[in-house]
Amino acid sequence: MSDIQHLADKNLALDLVRVTEAGALAAARYYGRGDKEEADGAAVAAMRIAFQSVHIRGRVIIGEGEKDHAPMLFNGESVGFGDGPEIDIAVDPIEGTNAIAYGRPNAISVIGAASKGGMFNPGHSFYCKKIVVGKDAANVIDLDAPVRDNVNKVSKAIGKNPGELNVFVLDKPRHVGLIQELRLAGARVHLFSDGDVAGALMAADPRHRIDMLIGIGGTPEAVITACALKGSGAQMLTQLNPLSIEEQQSIEADGIDIKAIRSVDDLITTDTCYFAATGISEGDLLRGVEYRNEYAVTSSMTSRGRTGTQRFIEAWHNRKKLSTMSSIIY
Repeated sequence: MSDIQHLADKNLALDLVRVTEAGALAAARYYGRGDKEEADGAAVAAMRIAFQSVHIRGRVIIGEGEKDHAPMLFNGESVGFGDGPEIDIAVDPIEGTNAIAYGRPNAISVIGAASKGGMFNPGHSFYCKKIVVGKDAANVIDLDAPVRDNVNKVSKAIGKNPGELNVFVLDKPRHVGLIQELRLAGARVHLFSDGDVAGALMAADPRHRIDMLIGIGGTPEAVITACALKGSGAQMLTQLNPLSIEEQQSIEADGIDIKAIRSVDDLITTDTCYFAATGISEGDLLRGVEYRNEYAVTSSMTSRGRTGTQRFIEAWHNRKKLSTMSSIIY
């Protein structure tokens, strides 16, 4: 690896945090206003501008928004300054647009990145089954096993009894049966209206009370999550789960095996990968954007697959000064 390549590899995760900070700062202005598309559009515009200062030749593999007909960084879009390494990008300017629109917690701005060719492209798949645990239970989960078996095995692996196991589940009608099974198995079910990526990161972090995430969530979010989990020892198993005939037919037309079970290493096949996230609304994983006089305060995290290093970053942004330097409204 040349010195230039090494420098780009070393610093890229921190550069991506500046992009998620821009998205979060732009989106936070719309918190609780009831218009998720305005919030999403503001975040997309801010991230496009911020990407211009990142020294990569980036290509968007996953641009979240298509399934919601929302503004988006579109698939195939080029991002970055146009020099440096070739990078595949998975981006969700607002993970939890409803949370922003209706004043709920756990909305974040996220980016996953990997060296060119190292990121699974899910095509037209929007939803997948998934289970996420930390490194102590990484080898015991089974996506095909009954819920009770996973509860018992994960509990044993982390030194708890099933009644102490804390499980993250999205509070959606499709999970009514799953929630019942988890409760019958003795687990403590934590219901969240939004936050697929945030929930997975909580489950993967032994410092957090959440021990496992299970259910049907976003496929784009799964790929972004895999960038964050790579190198951490945590595990996520996924299987595409189309929620409509149209989605299934589109996946089949893409030539993707719907039945295959994919792990973190299947979704991201290279250690040259990065993850960045910034909180927008107050959450269990990251604090939301706070306004203190002329400053906007952000809480972010970043990780790098090659080293497994995680960083948590608090930044104080002088909004007046930023506004003189950028067309973004902070």
